[in-house]
Amino acid sequence: MAIRTLDSLGDLSGRTVLIRCDFNVPLQDGVIADEGRIVASLPTLRALLQQGAKVVAMSHLGRPKGAPEAKYSLAPVARRLGELLDAEVAFAADTVGEDAHRVRIALRDGQLALLENLRFDPRETSDDAAERASFAAELAAGADAFVSDGFGVVHRAQASVVEIAQVLPSAAGLLVERELEVLSRLTETPERPYAVVLGGSKVSDKLGVIEHLLPRVDRLLIGGGMLFTFLKAQGHEVASSLLEADQLDRVRGYLAQAEELGVDLLLPTDVVVASAFAADAEHETVAADAIAGSRFGDAGIGLDIGPDSAAAFAEAIRGARTVFWNGPMGVFEMEAFAAGTKAVAQALTEVDGLAVVGGGDSAAAVRQLGFDDSAFGHISTGGGASLEFLEGAALPGLEALGWEGR
Repeated sequence: MAIRTLDSLGDLSGRTVLIRCDFNVPLQDGVIADEGRIVASLPTLRALLQQGAKVVAMSHLGRPKGAPEAKYSLAPVARRLGELLDAEVAFAADTVGEDAHRVRIALRDGQLALLENLRFDPRETSDDAAERASFAAELAAGADAFVSDGFGVVHRAQASVVEIAQVLPSAAGLLVERELEVLSRLTETPERPYAVVLGGSKVSDKLGVIEHLLPRVDRLLIGGGMLFTFLKAQGHEVASSLLEADQLDRVRGYLAQAEELGVDLLLPTDVVVASAFAADAEHETVAADAIAGSRFGDAGIGLDIGPDSAAAFAEAIRGARTVFWNGPMGVFEMEAFAAGTKAVAQALTEVDGLAVVGGGDSAAAVRQLGFDDSAFGHISTGGGASLEFLEGAALPGLEALGWEGR
């Protein structure tokens, strides 16, 4: 694998190592709702601590406006990290200020500290490379090495992702290494049949991955809000369902290309239509070409794939040897519209081969619906980064580590 790994950093005992993690977890009233990304960081953190390194972890959380906001503090993450590691995690109330300096100089070999939210400093995400470089230099002061282990941000040109790798000896962590191994298999050496399942709200979010993977897959399954643009492209009315009218011509092109390539493009044959976007809304299942004919008329809104479609999708997934899934089939957060997503997740656990959950909402869905992470071949922590990798895009955070792409 053409990327610098932990071994390239040599013996880290007694050395101060900065590690960029992705602790961008959902918080509800200060409580972590999904700790998947924290758990995914543990192998690299343990490896560094066991070597006797002084480890300083960094991350962002949410989208603060370049200044401290209590609701985006990483303090709850520090507490949970300590519980998971069964060790004290020192928490700095800033990133490069007095408290960070105090915490860092107090670290002993084999101890861990976590800095406050990187995005509380506007230089982290600045469009000005010089501003990012100045922040990176302050973060790097006194450190001996940098480990990049936040795969969810490697597609971002940010100070803690790119510039810091240019001023310190740097390498990928175990999480990033694993992500590259799995995602490279999806693009280079997938066992066949190869199925890709795409959902989520918008076609426009998936344009690049559809274009890049359509010539490479055997089956493409479309669900979620994006399915209605496909149905409309086929000439069906979709009532008040989510529709991207500006993408219709492009979708028609995908339909034609799939037919030309012999790719089995599966669209739902039935849809759960509701009277409103609400958990307690009245709903019924109708044929996919009869959405406008539901009892809700033009007010009807499709919120999940129907049971026949869920069964057909599950069969197509179970019959594949390689599966990549990104995006829920419906509004899984509402119990009435979660069945399609649950059927897809269950089918992925039954694949005789490599089944990859592509991060983001899909990862949140499998956990919310009661599935254990170990039931899947791999759950990506990347979300947008995973999609951009599969699109063949250049990822600046990987290039900073010596990655030359495929």
